[in-house]
Amino acid sequence: MFLQLHHLVTLLLLLVAADRCHPATGGGSSSDDDGRQFAYNGFVGANLTLNGGATVTPNGLLMLTNGTLHTKGQAFHPSPLPFHTEANGTGVVRSFSTTFVFAIFGPYAYLSSHGLTFFASASREVLSTALPGQFLGLLNGTNGNQSARIFAVELDTLLNADFRDINSNHVGVDINSLISIDSADAGYYDDTTGRFQNLSLISRKAMQVWVDYDGMATEITVTMAPLGMARPKKPLLRTTVDLSGVVQSTAYVGFSSATGVMSTRHFVVGWSFALDGPAPALDISALPALPRAWPKPRSRVLEIVLPIASVALVFAVGIGVCIFVRRRLKYSELREDWEDAFGPHRFSYKDLFHATKGFSNKTLLGVGGFGSVYRGKLRKPDKEIAVKRVSHESRQGMKEFVAEVASIGRLRHRNLVPLLGYCRRKAELLLVYDYMPNGSLDKYLYDGSAGTLDWPQRFHIIRGVASGLLYLHEDWEQVVIHRDVKASNVLLDSEMNGRLGDFGLARLYDHGADAQTTHVVGTMGYLAPELGHTGKATPSTDVFAFGAFLLEITCGRRPIEQNERNSRIVLVDWVIEQWRNGLIVDVADTRIPDGFNPDKVSLVLKLALLCSHPLPTARPTMRQVMQYLDGDMLLPDLSPAYLSFSMLERMYNGEFNQNVMPYASSASAGAISDLSGGR
Repeated sequence: MFLQLHHLVTLLLLLVAADRCHPATGGGSSSDDDGRQFAYNGFVGANLTLNGGATVTPNGLLMLTNGTLHTKGQAFHPSPLPFHTEANGTGVVRSFSTTFVFAIFGPYAYLSSHGLTFFASASREVLSTALPGQFLGLLNGTNGNQSARIFAVELDTLLNADFRDINSNHVGVDINSLISIDSADAGYYDDTTGRFQNLSLISRKAMQVWVDYDGMATEITVTMAPLGMARPKKPLLRTTVDLSGVVQSTAYVGFSSATGVMSTRHFVVGWSFALDGPAPALDISALPALPRAWPKPRSRVLEIVLPIASVALVFAVGIGVCIFVRRRLKYSELREDWEDAFGPHRFSYKDLFHATKGFSNKTLLGVGGFGSVYRGKLRKPDKEIAVKRVSHESRQGMKEFVAEVASIGRLRHRNLVPLLGYCRRKAELLLVYDYMPNGSLDKYLYDGSAGTLDWPQRFHIIRGVASGLLYLHEDWEQVVIHRDVKASNVLLDSEMNGRLGDFGLARLYDHGADAQTTHVVGTMGYLAPELGHTGKATPSTDVFAFGAFLLEITCGRRPIEQNERNSRIVLVDWVIEQWRNGLIVDVADTRIPDGFNPDKVSLVLKLALLCSHPLPTARPTMRQVMQYLDGDMLLPDLSPAYLSFSMLERMYNGEFNQNVMPYASSASAGAISDLSGGR
């Protein structure tokens, strides 16, 4: 009896031991008994929490985004891991190690799209409120602060000035914000030569990343290499960061990604993680295969046979087919080879037709020199849009269309109106923008039915437009001269943020080069005096127009007006006169509700006069304008007399260089051509 009982106990102990040693099934994964170490060589049957557009493909790829526009994807370990040595969240953050294989499939070989992150987050609530696009499905516009309690390694493929990105192909370490505390170009250091080898994150090729945190040394290292290469000895990034204030007693680990206006797919091929030790090595031979990187080249035989067959078919069918094709082309969309370089998403005419209810007058927002604008609502995705409809035969049709697609289609800034896409038909062009529900700024300045703006709102709009111009002039990959800065081209979104739009006259050129513009365009009252002589637009001419815009929004008056005696009143001259009389604050718009801060108004007015200086070299840059507005730099001490009389005297005495025309008080002397009307 005793022997039988002894054998039974022994058998039970062996079964328990076998159960503990048996690896978890699904996706080639394994895990220890408390979840502190796991490995996924593919994700079929993997125990992960998937949010947004994240899915697992039949062959085991973790696809965070599937190419749908403006979506996010998240995948993370379902239970939080114990990151602190003490259960109450105190003590040293435990060391951890992770490695994963990823690939980013952008729509174009050399055009950036949004990237992905590996993260450790103390809260699922932060993840649930994350936004797509520039926020990488990780944070949103409000939770980027100490309360976010999130650590991430970003593999970012889009240059964003708001987050101080170094370029459009970098790796960064983020703490509670998408502004990286340290970042580097994506790549690795060759063990043999020590030279840095660049890697393109959007190459559609699989790459492996190793992330290690030393809890005692409070140090993060990030290393990457092409899949199949041994881990380089020298890490790409090594930075000191104490995660004890970031993660709490437990934290979730996983991945996030997002798409914007381009269809991008983000894949994670394999992943392993461990606390208090190195992450298990991935079995590269067991990883699932990625989709084909690029379309298979067409057979040479097919290239020869197809033209011959096409010609034979045309002759066989004859004139009847030609007539049928001509009738179909009359109603079809138009697509040409040069469009491929510009990249924005193309909408179907059918979708835009239904969105605007057949371009009915009920959806008409306005008519200007560049065409008619309609309000619409797309069904998929559910989104409000504004559609600008321009005829090919118009004076500025194709030329302005190309300018807008080439500039706005690639610009990304919170104070610029984004171009979502376009459509072309044989007789017209259609540009699709984000709908700005609060309309254009000039309606609030001159149309009493639209309501009035208080001073904090006006200053917020001023600063936003200045930030947008700084991005155009200095922070983007090229210099963009807007050439038509004015209140009617500033649109207000749902939060009353000022967004500069209508880039129909914009010109681009490389940093360090000169703008090749000799044709004067713009709106009377916003044109810099030197334009009438040289016809050459520069960032300084935009600054002059911004000065007129500052006076316009502060005074609630147009730059040039007719009084009751039919005499022309120039706003800048009137403000200088009031300044000379010690009454500069009195020029402020009397309709501003709840009053205003006289010092703030005085600062804006004096800055406007400085931007309106007749000498281009005396005007500030937009970076200096931002420093003046933010109080980081004091305005120069210029007297009213210096601006109104001394400058005129200097000009008439010939102290201007040959490229500057005499400045008349009307701010409109010289030959002006192709002035754009109010839009």
